[in-house]
Amino acid sequence: MDYTVLLIVGAAAVSVFMAAMGILGLARGGGATLNVVQRIERASGRAVAASQTAEPTVHLRLGRWLFDQVRQLGERIAPKDRTTLSEERVRFLQAGLRHHQAPLVFLGARLALMIVFVSLAFLLPVLFPNPALKRFLFLFVTLGALIGYAVPGMWLKSRTTERKRTLLNELPDALDLLVVCVEAGMGLDQAIERVSREVATSAPEISKELKLLTLELRAGKKRHDALRGLSLRIGLDDVDALVTLLVQADSFGTSVATTLRVYSETMRTRRFQRAEETAAKLPVKLLFPLVLFILPALFVVIVGPAGLQLMDVFARINP
Repeated sequence: MDYTVLLIVGAAAVSVFMAAMGILGLARGGGATLNVVQRIERASGRAVAASQTAEPTVHLRLGRWLFDQVRQLGERIAPKDRTTLSEERVRFLQAGLRHHQAPLVFLGARLALMIVFVSLAFLLPVLFPNPALKRFLFLFVTLGALIGYAVPGMWLKSRTTERKRTLLNELPDALDLLVVCVEAGMGLDQAIERVSREVATSAPEISKELKLLTLELRAGKKRHDALRGLSLRIGLDDVDALVTLLVQADSFGTSVATTLRVYSETMRTRRFQRAEETAAKLPVKLLFPLVLFILPALFVVIVGPAGLQLMDVFARINP
């Protein structure tokens, strides 16, 4: 029995470690090579900010090995249809995970976590020998499998939502700077490159996307295809509308500066409206904390001394 417990605990610990390191390696892009931006900039003669060490450390080697193990685990359960797998990559691109093996690592981490929680469910009756736990063993196993399946999806959804919120906040400032560059006489491609460099500190997420757009244009990709790719990677309605306007302006030969100026004003108006909407929701959101936490403490401070005095008076009346 002791060997069974140790075996289950060991399998659960290994699965947790593999899933955590796999997701960490996925969030860091795998860590196996330089990223695409750095490689292209180095090939074009530009300075590369990040330097690579000659020999990877033991920690990096272990992380890469676990990353490969989780990826291989995901390959076994991945759909054979590559079209479906490519469509799933859109979710990871919108979450900022550009590694080409991101879907496989995600599936592998999900399977590893399911193994962990199912192992813990089988371990409960062993650690706590209660007949009631054995009756609900199937329920615990099912619940553990559902939790292991849902946790990676919740993490991915949270990361995607946070990134979209960041991009939505960074877009108006970058768009204003793009309008200034275009109205100053720069071409659209040069303006996008300049904006990607200027907002690298204040708006890093939109800067990365614009830099990737610039690299695609340098590689010979058509402008409307590159813009559609930008819209697909970001996944925001505002960016979809902006890309549609730019493609139409490029196709019909209308002024890009005028188009950007009009849309920039529209973006500023929407941003102000979102701020007003958030401010209007604050009283409703503050109602529950006010009733549950602030008012009881306020009543204690106000009514407490009077209550103590009343207790003292009643104690003197009825000795």
